[in-house]
Amino acid sequence: MMQTKLTKKQAWELLKKYNSEDFHLLHAATVSAVMHWYAEHLEYADEADFWGIVGLLHDIDFEKYPQEHCRKAPELLQEINAEENLIRAVCSHGYGICVDIKPEHMMEKVLFASDELTGLIGAAALMRPSKSVQDMELKSLKKKFKDKRFAAGCSRDIIKQGADMLGWTLDELLEKTLWAMKDEEKLIASELTAE
Repeated sequence: MMQTKLTKKQAWELLKKYNSEDFHLLHAATVSAVMHWYAEHLEYADEADFWGIVGLLHDIDFEKYPQEHCRKAPELLQEINAEENLIRAVCSHGYGICVDIKPEHMMEKVLFASDELTGLIGAAALMRPSKSVQDMELKSLKKKFKDKRFAAGCSRDIIKQGADMLGWTLDELLEKTLWAMKDEEKLIASELTAE
C-alpha cells in the first residue's frame, strides 16, 4: 500500500518554495484533486491522500528547472524527507519525455495519463462563457482534443499513451478526467485561496 508521512501542508510549502506562478499552482492543485478523485473511484481510497500529494508535487521542479524536469525533483523532494515511492511516482510522469522511469503502479499510470489532459480540459473551460467545466460535455471536449491548434502544448500522444497504459479507451480517460474536474472544481478553487 502506498502511503506517506508528509502532510498536504508540507507539500504545499515545498511546492511554493519552488513555484510562484499562478498557472503552475493551479495546475498542481488541479492534478492533486484529480488524483485524489481517481484514488477514491478506482478503489484505492486508503491511498487517496498519497495520490493527491503526488499530484500536488508532480511538477515541483518544472518552474525553476525546466531543463531538468523530473531529474531535479528527487533532490527537492528530499528536503522534506519524501519517501522513495513518492519520489519515484513524481518522476515517472516524465516517462519517455525526460526520464526512463516507467509508470508501473496504477497511481503512476493515472498521473501519466491525466497530467496533460487536465491542462487541456482547463484550457477548454476558460474558452466557455461560464469559465467552468460544470457545463462541459464529452462531445465538446473531444472536439477540442481533435483540434491540434487548441492548447497545442498539451500532448495528445502522451494522453493517448496514458489511456493505453491504463487499458482504457481514449473516451473513457477523457470522460473520467472531466468528471473528476467537475466534482473537484470547488475544492481546487478553495485550495488556492486557502494557500
